[in-house]
Amino acid sequence: MTLKQNNELVSPLNPQQATQLQQVVSELSPNQLSWVSGYLYGLSQANPAAAGTTPAAAAAPAGKLTILFGSQTGNTKSVANQAFEAAKAKGIDARLVSMADFKPKDIKKETHLLVLSCTQGEGDPPDDAIELHEFLNSKKAPKLDGVKYSVLALGDSSYEFFCQTGKDFDTLLGKLGGKSVSPRVDCDVEYEAPAAAWIEAAVAAMAQDLSAGVAAAPVAAGSAPVVGTSQYNKKNPFTATLETNQKITGRDSSKDIRHFEISLEESGLTYKPGDSLGVWFKNDEAVVADFITKVGLKGDETVKVDDVEVSLTDALIKSYELTLSHPGFVSKYAELTGNEELAKLADDREALRAYIDGRQLIDIVREHPSELTAEQIVSCLRRLTPRLYSIASSQAEVEEEVHLTVGVVRYDAFGEEHFGGASGFLAERLEEGGEVDVFVEESHFRLPEDEMAPVIMVGPGTGVAPFRAFMQEIDAEELNTQTWLFFGNPNFTEDFLYQVEWQDYLKRGVLNNIDLAFSRDQAEKIYVQDRMLEKAEELWAWLEKGAYFYVCGDATRMAKDVHEALVTIVEQQGGKSREDAEAYVTELRKNKRYQRDVY
Repeated sequence: MTLKQNNELVSPLNPQQATQLQQVVSELSPNQLSWVSGYLYGLSQANPAAAGTTPAAAAAPAGKLTILFGSQTGNTKSVANQAFEAAKAKGIDARLVSMADFKPKDIKKETHLLVLSCTQGEGDPPDDAIELHEFLNSKKAPKLDGVKYSVLALGDSSYEFFCQTGKDFDTLLGKLGGKSVSPRVDCDVEYEAPAAAWIEAAVAAMAQDLSAGVAAAPVAAGSAPVVGTSQYNKKNPFTATLETNQKITGRDSSKDIRHFEISLEESGLTYKPGDSLGVWFKNDEAVVADFITKVGLKGDETVKVDDVEVSLTDALIKSYELTLSHPGFVSKYAELTGNEELAKLADDREALRAYIDGRQLIDIVREHPSELTAEQIVSCLRRLTPRLYSIASSQAEVEEEVHLTVGVVRYDAFGEEHFGGASGFLAERLEEGGEVDVFVEESHFRLPEDEMAPVIMVGPGTGVAPFRAFMQEIDAEELNTQTWLFFGNPNFTEDFLYQVEWQDYLKRGVLNNIDLAFSRDQAEKIYVQDRMLEKAEELWAWLEKGAYFYVCGDATRMAKDVHEALVTIVEQQGGKSREDAEAYVTELRKNKRYQRDVY
């Protein structure tokens, strides 16, 4: 239908205007037409009266896409940024929002949603996503009839509740009346390729539903991805130099905890207290050699890694995970080798998880050696992923260095000594002066913007790392911040990490309070949550005067016990019901006064 014919039916243009417009658009390419349509629509919204219509009568836009993400380590946020850029490229009016900054009740105002979330611990949502997850599970959740959505779930199949939070969001949105326009995708640790495929499919579906011929609206302030000042990132890490490898636990300690200092000189990398350092490590060459032998190969066979041919030995040292066992390896290895014992295990989920607990891949091939081709064995493996460590320093203090506090994973099993992948590499195989590929991962874990707000830090074991960074920052910048540290470990004489530093901060008044819980220095074990309960009255007073509460360390037990103690303190000291105490703690989290860095 021509413009002239259309004008006779519904167009507000007079015949002369329709003819002029027809002449102009006939000379435009499809891309130019798309741009012009957006331009003209923008003019109509800026000055609806000039277009011959009132604001109320102006044609409403088809909708807006909101990309919500819940991230703990930064991977989900990175994928969300990619989805946002893809949406803009399609001409979609989109905004990018962390679930931590999203008001759950506002979800009823949304028309189109892309939801991305990782999963923590035993199927728990990341801290950013807790409030929205709970809201959608509650009686207050609104009907979402007509809302179009798609979900991306990130997780690790080594854990029982793989991608559970993403699965929950998909189920909840559907139950509330939403319609999935692109199927949920569950990503394992090798998430890049499936995430990219999901972005392509989901954004295309959204573009079609939104009739996305309209040019992208101006991006709201704060919604665009943050652009770093360094060229180095996860995909392009900086080759740094290890300057210091120092054991900071005693000779008789049950733990081997190291303090590492790494030079970032000439990298341009910057970080803030609370950020993490990503470490790309190499597998132990002796373990690689044994692994190759057990599958009947020599190591000089070639395989393709990212379309580049390399030797099998080189591929296993640099590119594939050999430390963390996962169900997929057992299933695939059993299939390729025809091993009935492993195949039976693979069919029993509980038995399989019990079997891989404590076993590295080398243990499995030692127990079940077989002959495979290089391509077959590589097909069983997952790609190597970097390990993230909470940074234990402030650049205000150490400048072009970064410090880490790392517990070395070392244990004897099946007659052999075992090491963790990254911790073994840093502690045992990388000499001082050696090179390690690193990158900075930005975190939500941040000191208060108001330096007068008190800070309570709970960090047993290596969980103390970011609080060392906090204290260096407060000291170097001469901030007027009241500080209180709860630290715990097995023994005072063997495991008081950075003891001299804490004592110096305390003496100079940079650290106001310190409470210590050395669990095995007395008959009854004492933990940080016990010290919190002992100081309940004072801790409550700090919270009431605006203190921020931080927790770093083990997610499985410690963080849950500390959370329980916090709620109990609010309940008892605040004279609240249990429900009101939990609401108080939820409000702390919403206002970013309760932050966790747990793993």
